[in-house]
Amino acid sequence: MRVQWKNIHFYLMLLSDALLFAAAFILAYLFRFEFVVEEPFLSQHKVMLIVLIPLKLCIFFLFGLYTGMWRYTSTRDFWRLLQASATSTLLIMAFILISHRFEGYSRAVFLIDGGLTFLLTGGLRMVIRTFYRRLDRNGHVIFIPANRRKQRILIVGAGSAGEKILREIMENDHLSYDVIGFIDDDRRKHGRSIHGIPILGSLNQLPKIIEDEGVMEILIAIPSATGEQMRRIIETCKACRIFYKTLPGIGEIIDGRVSIKALRDVNYEDLLGRLSVKLDMEGIQGYLNDKTVLVTGCGGSIGAELCRQIIRFKPKSLILVDASEANLFYIELALRNELHFDRCEPVLGRIQDEKLMTAVFEKYRPHVVFHAAAYKHVPMLETNPWEAVFNNIVGSRIVMALARRSGVERFVLVSTDKAVRPTNVMGASKRVTELLLRSFQEGADTRFMAVRFGNVVGSSGSVIPVFRKQIEQGIAVTVTDPEVSRYFMTIPEAAQLILQAGAMGKGGEIFILEMGTPVKILDMARDLIRLSGREPDRDVPIVFTGLRPGEKLHEELITVGEGIVPTGHEKIMVLRADDFGGLSPVLHPPAGWLEGMLAELESAAGRFDARAIKQKLHEIVPEYTPQFRHPESP
Repeated sequence: MRVQWKNIHFYLMLLSDALLFAAAFILAYLFRFEFVVEEPFLSQHKVMLIVLIPLKLCIFFLFGLYTGMWRYTSTRDFWRLLQASATSTLLIMAFILISHRFEGYSRAVFLIDGGLTFLLTGGLRMVIRTFYRRLDRNGHVIFIPANRRKQRILIVGAGSAGEKILREIMENDHLSYDVIGFIDDDRRKHGRSIHGIPILGSLNQLPKIIEDEGVMEILIAIPSATGEQMRRIIETCKACRIFYKTLPGIGEIIDGRVSIKALRDVNYEDLLGRLSVKLDMEGIQGYLNDKTVLVTGCGGSIGAELCRQIIRFKPKSLILVDASEANLFYIELALRNELHFDRCEPVLGRIQDEKLMTAVFEKYRPHVVFHAAAYKHVPMLETNPWEAVFNNIVGSRIVMALARRSGVERFVLVSTDKAVRPTNVMGASKRVTELLLRSFQEGADTRFMAVRFGNVVGSSGSVIPVFRKQIEQGIAVTVTDPEVSRYFMTIPEAAQLILQAGAMGKGGEIFILEMGTPVKILDMARDLIRLSGREPDRDVPIVFTGLRPGEKLHEELITVGEGIVPTGHEKIMVLRADDFGGLSPVLHPPAGWLEGMLAELESAAGRFDARAIKQKLHEIVPEYTPQFRHPESP
């Protein structure tokens, strides 16, 4: 019968440790008697080895020191090694004390033996670990224990890549994963462990393991897998209806298939130094899991990232609403092909189309609505203010009314810091939308809430993509003013905090996301030029163009008179309910006042009368000061 390598490996571990146990005991005798050992002690030594070696092997086995793979020995393994060595020493000494047959044995020998046992067996494991680390060309590693994570995952591939992923999860406190095991088709690894995490079985056993262990996601860590192997893994994951992600190999970066530049392009957060968001996973899961979720503006920067984050919590279905055919196509494609979420329904149309939106709400009956559809380009809306009215105000009113009528559980409006003391049409239109949201909350079962935050790095139309394009084209980078500053956060961070705020809202709140310290746009431009390998003002000139219509020098998240209070989340604050309208004297307008003002505003928009639109916005939001520097009609 062919002896499996797994068994040979096990016997080799036992043999090597047995030899080290014997060596430790011999050296302990030599150290104790200064390398001069007389015949009576030699006889004791031979007799004691017959007892000592089997006893230590049994204790080491009970401590799990022969189930791990020595090439991945960690500090956790050394702690177990120390415990096993101390336990064996104490048992041997206790055995001697109660056995008259071993009277006359030197107790010091056994104490020295315990220390040498730990040093020699630990040294062997470290030599093997160092040997394999050099083979992998891996740097120095510090191992720390991992806390229990909320999102239970499996790693497919119990090799070098899988071990690296596990180490990253164990070392990075911001990763909300709990690795419950490995899957590998190599049967020689089954029953063993890596850093204390067991190798549970093969790919064929995946459905049962997922069911038994409550697995939420799969990480595929086999960069060397062939196309056929990868297809088999993916098909198995799809059959189990489980989310999965793949890890690109280091070789892909070296070969140029994944460039360092491409990695840098998406790492805008490097410019901000913002910490990862800690989410209340259970709270978000509670209102999204197995629910029908509707996202308006799903193809935009925030809307698309919201969709990607939402599917992590396994909604029943996701309704995608967008006016852009291309954006809707690409987000649906990404959800189905990249993230393997098939329960999404695309709806092409504008939110101000009341008949269409009514049909959508009646057909899908959403439980949760994230309203991210809005025009946001400040100079564009200054010259086309009617579109701000039609889309940002009228469209929002239609969606809110349908949400309330349909019994939606939660409605989350994505707002902006430009709604604070607005100096432009875009900010004023979002301020009106916040007032609308408050009016719909009164007497409603639906929880209406808004989330207000600053600029999002890398979003469509934002400053960083413009700067990058200018740098790539070799032209001057344009900055409006040397002192202009903005609050920034990353797209994933914004989407995650929107989801978090949705879990916290009781109805009628405006949540303010903690934006940190404002960033000077000039400093950001210089950083981006340096990241491209050039020097600002020498290789790439910076030109100041002056503030654009409706643009502020510095943005604000709250205004005078708005009282904010902290929440249970360190990055989220909330406006007091009685301060919802800020400085506006229409905090508690007479019944029908806001509807009448909006009817006049919509009438002005229908005439494309920019001056009348801005004047009416000023009446609704007195802190808004209109600017009339551009043509007032198309």
